[in-house]
Amino acid sequence: MAAFSRTDVILEMKNTGIVPLFFNPDPGICFEVAKACYQGGLRIFELTNRGDFAHEIFAWLNKKLISECPGMIVGAGSVIDAPTAALYMQLGANFVVSPTLHKEIAEICNLRKVLWIPGCGSATEISDAEKLGAEIVKIFPASQLGGPGFVRAVRGPRPWTSLMPSGGVEPAAENLNAWFDAGVHCVGMGSKLITKDILKNRDFGLLEEKVKKVVGIVKNIKTNK
Repeated sequence: MAAFSRTDVILEMKNTGIVPLFFNPDPGICFEVAKACYQGGLRIFELTNRGDFAHEIFAWLNKKLISECPGMIVGAGSVIDAPTAALYMQLGANFVVSPTLHKEIAEICNLRKVLWIPGCGSATEISDAEKLGAEIVKIFPASQLGGPGFVRAVRGPRPWTSLMPSGGVEPAAENLNAWFDAGVHCVGMGSKLITKDILKNRDFGLLEEKVKKVVGIVKNIKTNK
């Protein structure tokens, strides 16, 4: 059962502006990454469903974060069907992110009142997602779809639409400013933030500092808007 309401999750994503996403078959590494994000100032973490026994890692990680990183809102990403969404919600997922739009996932998440964020690639898909109750829509793959210009074009006739680009978002001031200036609700960041070198060297202190810097960049952008 989700510990945080849909409203709690939506507001935290809006306030922080960054959703880190990650998966590793080693649960210990997943915890160290999540803890570094937490200590760096983030309270949202998406564990992607991209490996064997990922749901078991999620269950272990969620319990450990509840104990050691109170207030961390953990969700499941890369969920492609309703049964998998139900499984993760049973393990305490506070939000469910999909790479594509599926009515069945919307229905099961709405039934449990868990935030569902579908991946969409057109204005029509975004509209369909909102009809199904999506409060936030993931733009994926964001850079290939046209970057901040795509967000701006969609929000022109649909200023109420809340978008979360994922795929190609960089932890640099210029890139982040372009996205937030276009009107995004938040951004998703994976390997651009949690780099291969950080993982290879197990340099989680560096990750914490990197997260702090990115959180500061986004805060400054929001303050000056």
